[in-house]
Amino acid sequence: MRRQLVQGRMMMTTLDLDYVRSQFPAFSVPALHDQAFLENAGGSYMCQPVIDRFTRYITERKVQPYGPYRASSDAGAEMDEARTRLAAMMNMAADELSFGPSTTQNSYVLSQSFRQHLSPGDAIIVTNQDHEANSGPWRRLAQSGIDVREWQVDPDTGSLTMDGLDALLDDNVRLVAFPHCSNIVAEINPVAEISTRVRAAGAVSCVDGVSYAPHGLPDIKALGADIYLFSAYKTYGPHQGVMAIRRDLAATLPNQGHHFNAGSLTSKFTPAGPDHAQIAALAGIADYVDLLADHHAITGRPSTRAKGVHDLMRTHEIAITQPLLDWASQRNDIRLIGPTDAGARAPTIAMSCQIPGPELAARLADYGIMTGGGDFYGQRPIKAMGLDPSHGVLRLSLVHYNAPADVTKAIAALEQVL
Repeated sequence: MRRQLVQGRMMMTTLDLDYVRSQFPAFSVPALHDQAFLENAGGSYMCQPVIDRFTRYITERKVQPYGPYRASSDAGAEMDEARTRLAAMMNMAADELSFGPSTTQNSYVLSQSFRQHLSPGDAIIVTNQDHEANSGPWRRLAQSGIDVREWQVDPDTGSLTMDGLDALLDDNVRLVAFPHCSNIVAEINPVAEISTRVRAAGAVSCVDGVSYAPHGLPDIKALGADIYLFSAYKTYGPHQGVMAIRRDLAATLPNQGHHFNAGSLTSKFTPAGPDHAQIAALAGIADYVDLLADHHAITGRPSTRAKGVHDLMRTHEIAITQPLLDWASQRNDIRLIGPTDAGARAPTIAMSCQIPGPELAARLADYGIMTGGGDFYGQRPIKAMGLDPSHGVLRLSLVHYNAPADVTKAIAALEQVL
């Protein structure tokens, strides 16, 4: 474990994996011993602080929040705490953060607000690299006379290029929806650069961060995105969608909630009643980030501490992912999708093989590898790269709590089933 002296404290410069795994009860469950969990892109294990907060809420505070009695006021305070602390870690204002039942639902509600906001002839840009949740709702705006343009991936690499974006941007474009990284290609797109170009063209950037946020909470101000969405259930928390929207943009967009919520930035994009317990449990994600920061002696304001934890996570993930990329890229019976450099991608590794993806995943289960096969709602990028979505891909997805032994086990199992 490497350490360095920072402001009088010994800061760990590598992730303490034993400490990390101690925060996830799943690793203590006997039935999961000797299983390598490599389907994190479909949903991560939940950390203990989230479980504790959820249990406390449904046990002690399962009442209407924000009332005058103690259980109710405590319930509201815990929901507010989740928004305030997560926003601070993401370097944004608390009233710019909205919660909803899922990112898919949040995207749909947001697209309906833009449908009312835009005029026929206005243009939006979507990509064919996206998960369908950040593509389909926007494409449907064509039914309302909106000009929907597609920013297409390179069919060989799956990458999005700046030249491709520039060819589509003009004075009619009002919004560009794109992923921080695809759940199939996994290449980390230059969000700050793209957002700057989009803003210079007078448009709004909408970033799907579902496949990136599990690898470290985003710094919204540094990214420059106008809208950023991700899923808490893939970020060690409950099944909620998290949506960051720049304040002045949120104020301009039409209300999608009850008429009396039109003036509330945190309510106007939530048509249905919120899940109080799960929102309160989101504060457990902030607890977990703080625990890691404290354990590794990372100090400073919340966004600084979150950035330090992000960097620890990414450094660990890159180190454990590279051997798998090296192995897969050397085989002639595997088409590895996305970059071969672990530093240029999320540790979500899709590969096309002669054996269909779902069948491969089923065979790997016999070797204690928990993973998945299919199209993962990424039919568009799979088709764009000349592959068959019905055949599917095998996807191995890691996060920071995975160990080098998980990768070694996966490679050995793949050697047997291919």
